[in-house]
Amino acid sequence: MASPPPTILSSASATDVAQTCAAYNLSTAEFHELHARAATAKATAYCPYSRFRVGAVLLTRAGAYISGANVENASYPVTTCAERVAFGTAVTAGHRGFKAVAVATDVAPPASPCGMCRQCIREFCALDTPVLMFDKDGMYAVMRLETLLPLSFGPESLGVQPQT
Repeated sequence: MASPPPTILSSASATDVAQTCAAYNLSTAEFHELHARAATAKATAYCPYSRFRVGAVLLTRAGAYISGANVENASYPVTTCAERVAFGTAVTAGHRGFKAVAVATDVAPPASPCGMCRQCIREFCALDTPVLMFDKDGMYAVMRLETLLPLSFGPESLGVQPQT
């Protein structure tokens, strides 16, 4: 039986934001910063083929924000999604321990990370990490990674301690 779809909420609603923050251990300042930075990152996307801009931002437990945007390539499989750009940037800069992931797109309703990105998030985040998904109108949905990627395969499946 499939899980029910996530509730679509409004980032302009103080009630929605407060309830989200309480449920996912975020401050309202962190929530709004995640939204703003994901939208800003989206503006840096290189997507001349699909014209589908995606921005992503990671919040570390230390309070750092790391952004990424999708980078397309004429050879489509070489394209890199925003989430993977953000994680690559973060990991190579020495960041570990992520508190939240946010993505922003130009479509409505909010779009979730693709399967490959969900697996990338799984490599570096705990299963209870919230993934916030913002649409072009500021509406959003939020789900924990374990809901986005059920029965997941991660580092511990190969006998390696996760670096979350």
